[in-house]
Amino acid sequence: MERLASRPREDYKSRLESQGLSFHSWDNYWKEDVCYRFSLRQIEEIEAATEELHQMCLQALKIVINSERLGMLGIPELFWPAIAQSFASDDFSLYGRFDFAYDGKSPPKMLEYNADTPTSLLESAVCQWYWLEDCFPDFDQFNSLHERLVRRWKALPQRGTVHFASLAGNEEDWVCLTYLMDTLTQSGRTAARIDIEQIGWHSGKRVFVDQDGCPITQLFKLYPWEWMMREAFGKEILQGDTQFIEPLWKSVLSCKGLLPILWEIYPGHPNLLEAYFEPGRLQSYARKPLYSREGANVELVLDGVAIASDAGPYGGEGCIYQQLNPLPQFGGKYPVIGSWVVGGEAAGMCVREDCSPITTNMSNFIPHYFFQ
Repeated sequence: MERLASRPREDYKSRLESQGLSFHSWDNYWKEDVCYRFSLRQIEEIEAATEELHQMCLQALKIVINSERLGMLGIPELFWPAIAQSFASDDFSLYGRFDFAYDGKSPPKMLEYNADTPTSLLESAVCQWYWLEDCFPDFDQFNSLHERLVRRWKALPQRGTVHFASLAGNEEDWVCLTYLMDTLTQSGRTAARIDIEQIGWHSGKRVFVDQDGCPITQLFKLYPWEWMMREAFGKEILQGDTQFIEPLWKSVLSCKGLLPILWEIYPGHPNLLEAYFEPGRLQSYARKPLYSREGANVELVLDGVAIASDAGPYGGEGCIYQQLNPLPQFGGKYPVIGSWVVGGEAAGMCVREDCSPITTNMSNFIPHYFFQ
């Protein structure tokens, strides 16, 4: 694993915009004056860890449900039976992303599982692939995201229109959602766009409806389950017939409270970090809210002394304490490997790096390739 200088394409900005990545220049988000190079062995190690960890998370979810521990994860009791039913029914799931600490030498370490609403999908599936073809056509990339997403949509059991919803005015979410709509239509299905704020509830028909009053039978929502459960309309989720993507059971996998559960079930696993619900068991740790976004409210503590933190609005549901595993440094930057899962299978990866050991919303997206 190496961080290498790379010559940017002269017209890369217009190329990215033609591919749909409108916010490429925000805080220098997309960077192609550098890239990361991996060996085939390293890619295979990331791929294997991804698939094994996904299966381990499913097993942990089963144990959490059967032992009635959903409350430890900050999930409202009202939703416990529905989550259990969603998991037992194997409700359709599309994708997720593991975040790994990885230096190319030691095994990848799971930092968390963004199993509900991960973004950076267009840049991972499309933009870095075209970068590879333009800049390193003789090499390969761990990237079958697009093909797997299209194929996975074909397995969606119900027919009819799929509505896609995100917060109004959020450009990053809009870009991700637009790309996902494209993958759906390429699978032969029909997509409809709606702002999450426009979704209504028809009390007579007991169904969610769009801005035209049409029933929403299937809804892909780029809006976290932990927020939906606490909205005024949250209880209607349990009464209506709308099929949600991601499904309710993914709310458990996306909770960082799963990390201590995993360590309890698989102590000493090479891809896990020691983790607990209780403070005081680790001298060096990352304190993480059960639910947070882009590194907000994360604190890193080394030998009892805080060395980094990021402010934010999260943490009300509680925190977990995960063994501190400092990210590797390359050129003064701290990379995190994002390993994608589609339909339960490893599907590709991305690299985001930050000048801080906590990956925040100021992180940069860096393309990658690998050699045989």
